[in-house]
Amino acid sequence: MLIPVVRMHPVRSAFLLCAGMLASLLAVAEPARPNIVLILADDVALMDFSAYGGEAHTPNIDALAEQGVLFANFHTTPMCAPSRAMLLTGMDNHLTGVATIPEVLPPEHRGQPGYSMYLEPGVETIAARLQPLGYRTLMTGKWHLGHGPGQLPNHHGFERSFVLDASGADNWEQRPYLPFYRTAPWFEDGEPATLPEDFYSSAFIVDQMLEYIEDLQPAQQPFLAYLAFQAVHIPVQAPREFSDNYRGVYDDGWQALRTARWQRARDRGLVPPDAPLAAMHPALADWDGLDATERQLFSRRMEVNAGMIEAMDHHIGRLIAYLRERDLYDNTLFVVTSDNGPEAADPADSALMRLWLQLVGYDATSIDTLGEAGSYGFIGPAWASAAASPSDLFKFYSGQGGLRVPLIISGPGIVPNSLQPAFSVAADIAPTLLELVQQPVAEVMTGRSLLPLLRGETGRVYPPDAAVGIETAGNAALFRGDYKLVRNLAPWGDGEWKLYHLATDPGETRDLARAEPALLAQMQQEYADYARRVGVLDMPPGYESLQQLQANSLRVMAANYWLFLLGCITVLLLLSVILWRILKSIKTRRT
Repeated sequence: MLIPVVRMHPVRSAFLLCAGMLASLLAVAEPARPNIVLILADDVALMDFSAYGGEAHTPNIDALAEQGVLFANFHTTPMCAPSRAMLLTGMDNHLTGVATIPEVLPPEHRGQPGYSMYLEPGVETIAARLQPLGYRTLMTGKWHLGHGPGQLPNHHGFERSFVLDASGADNWEQRPYLPFYRTAPWFEDGEPATLPEDFYSSAFIVDQMLEYIEDLQPAQQPFLAYLAFQAVHIPVQAPREFSDNYRGVYDDGWQALRTARWQRARDRGLVPPDAPLAAMHPALADWDGLDATERQLFSRRMEVNAGMIEAMDHHIGRLIAYLRERDLYDNTLFVVTSDNGPEAADPADSALMRLWLQLVGYDATSIDTLGEAGSYGFIGPAWASAAASPSDLFKFYSGQGGLRVPLIISGPGIVPNSLQPAFSVAADIAPTLLELVQQPVAEVMTGRSLLPLLRGETGRVYPPDAAVGIETAGNAALFRGDYKLVRNLAPWGDGEWKLYHLATDPGETRDLARAEPALLAQMQQEYADYARRVGVLDMPPGYESLQQLQANSLRVMAANYWLFLLGCITVLLLLSVILWRILKSIKTRRT
């Protein structure tokens, strides 16, 4: 059979040839989409990284800051899971289903819209949005957005994941850190997982990510790598070789640290030169009133805290070195931030926590082993207040110390070595990543792209009249231009609305509520509009987050340790009977 030859007109042939060559040239000219490395620290204060003036040595994070943009006015919510939901979705936390954290959820809010404590149906993460574009999506570290059916990362756009679905856990072994949890729930690709014997959280989170990236080689597609570290969440733990680098650094106490960080913040342009520093809360202990042993213990706690930050940076350096070796670094975008400000919780203040720590064998007071396996480290409210400098308050609260955290973005096309003072929030990260890969921002996102700031094209992305609300567990804030409306509940707040001019008073030292009643009323109305729009629920009368945590933990503890508690009750009853008989015998002899 003869196959007919189709002869094409010379002009048409030449046109198609030119079109093909042009298409090939455009394909070659089109820049490859960047890899994205999203690094989330836990409870890291604005000035904890040395790039911001902190004491911890973080040379790898500092190098990223020198190559990119260091944000001075970035805000999250004051709690971990709501901030993570905003970061991953670009939406206000109430619209995602993660209005607060399950540990402090009051019974009245359970099951209400926005309070499911997991990403609700239809809520898409940045991973889910990048997957259709050819991205390989990977995650290691803390998830804390639910582990029921359909709630883990493998159902939210992550191709590979090894995650902890809890607010925290031990850094040396697979064990819970609160009586609210029976276990430390780790999962790989949606299935329960067991940690290796040589586990240390920061090392493992990077090791596992390197394994996932290596499995993609040779890289034909871009990847999203989300590393959510446990540093420096309670229990604060670090290898001695890092913690010992800070011997004596904190021996002058928390007030000295708070003042020193405030001075460095002014020198670095993080606050105006004449910005006042708020006094530490009057309920906090006076360093000079401690005895020598107490000072030694408190100093060591901060040394371990700094050591844990340095250990995280060390392992981030291993990731960066790997990307350089594989020729992936130059086309990788890095985002480094924290989920909220420093943690102020002091387990020693709670009888329930003291009992539980003894029950499970945690040691919170041995100075020589603090930070190592079996120890239970924390910094407490006084150090948290110092770490939050130049801001006021800390995690759980909507003072700037709980909301204002570091943000560093570096990579291809970003102006290097620049300080960015523009206001921004956690929900802005996902829209920014979408625009960086030439994709439109989704309409459901409440955040705004920071790309114009990263390219030096504008001085702000929120106009002066834009009202931006934040709320978790009754602690609330509304930002508009240079002003902030804020309410903090007990025990560290009084529940009253206050008004501050952040441009001149970033430490929130001068309440303008009485001086500017019209502005106060206007911003209160704007907050009410925000709360109604996103579905904020009023807190029950007398609500305090720490009391609710204890109540919720007590129920779990009773279920998990009922046999032990029954034994304790039995022993107490027997002792009571014995004591009653002794007293009765004494009374009989006297008569």
